[in-house]
Amino acid sequence: MILSDRRHRRRLGVGLAAAAIVTIAATFATGALLAAQSSQKTPAAGEPQAPRQVPSFRTGIELVSLNVTVSEGAHYMTDLEQDNFSVYEDGVKQDVTFFNRTNLPIALALLLDTSASMDTKLPTAQEAAVGFARRLRPQDLAEVIDFDSRVVVLQNFTNSAQELEQAIRRTAAGGSTSLYNAVYIALKDLKKIVARNVDEIRRQAIIVLSDGEDTSSLLPFEEVLDLAKRSETAIYTIGLRDNDSTSSGSKLFREAEFVLRQLSQETGGRAFFPNQLADLTGVYGQISDELSSQYTVGYTSKSPRRDGAWRRVVVRVNRPNATARTKQGYFAPTSR
Repeated sequence: MILSDRRHRRRLGVGLAAAAIVTIAATFATGALLAAQSSQKTPAAGEPQAPRQVPSFRTGIELVSLNVTVSEGAHYMTDLEQDNFSVYEDGVKQDVTFFNRTNLPIALALLLDTSASMDTKLPTAQEAAVGFARRLRPQDLAEVIDFDSRVVVLQNFTNSAQELEQAIRRTAAGGSTSLYNAVYIALKDLKKIVARNVDEIRRQAIIVLSDGEDTSSLLPFEEVLDLAKRSETAIYTIGLRDNDSTSSGSKLFREAEFVLRQLSQETGGRAFFPNQLADLTGVYGQISDELSSQYTVGYTSKSPRRDGAWRRVVVRVNRPNATARTKQGYFAPTSR
């Protein structure tokens, strides 16, 4: 990894590509918010809104935070209350002690694959990424990272849409693909975004535009997936199939598709596989809508074990035809 210029550009890894892929990882920085209190109701129309509470931490209590998306077909349901949710951990029903549907600020990393096979696709990908950046609010933060044989931070975290757009438009195609390295760096960058007070608690997202299976990153997929699961990151993936209809091209895309689906399923995201490059802007729009339609649900596990084991989590809602999506689990705390 090499640091250069005032933008702290980081370079890392090598890779190879075959199909255009967008991976979006979204996560809430809500640990402090969840520790704030036990239950929060949304005031009815006409009622005065209670002041926002500052988190109070209780020693020895670990609250499990879940970022939950509820949909009915293509429609996001945003009118649910705490009583509509049920949470199960390893098959045991848990007591929901925190609920929030506030549209929190966002901190996100925009990752753009600039490998050689992206040459004809990059202009459309740039426009889609710029459109997404323009939808960010003044309270949101974003950084821009491009990757091919190397990973380079083109723009550090900022709320300036102009700076983000300029960084996106500086990308140029050439080289190979190091997808895993880029996702790893983005996860580490987002971990540095620490809330100093309750008003700085943010949803966190990684948006990766990639163009194929990663065959030569310095980091293995398993290590990156493990980091994503431990960081409570929901990963949204979009795979754009290449025009390569050969058996080798199809095989490479199937392998990339497996990686994308696993990332999204394990972490509570969603996998998109549009048939046309022109659909990319619409997919970015869907993801933007989802980020503004999520709930935060929290509970304290009934399990007394502190063994570091993986715990499976399922969320259900009591609305007909509604589907709740969140991360598939978390690693239990360990005794120190």
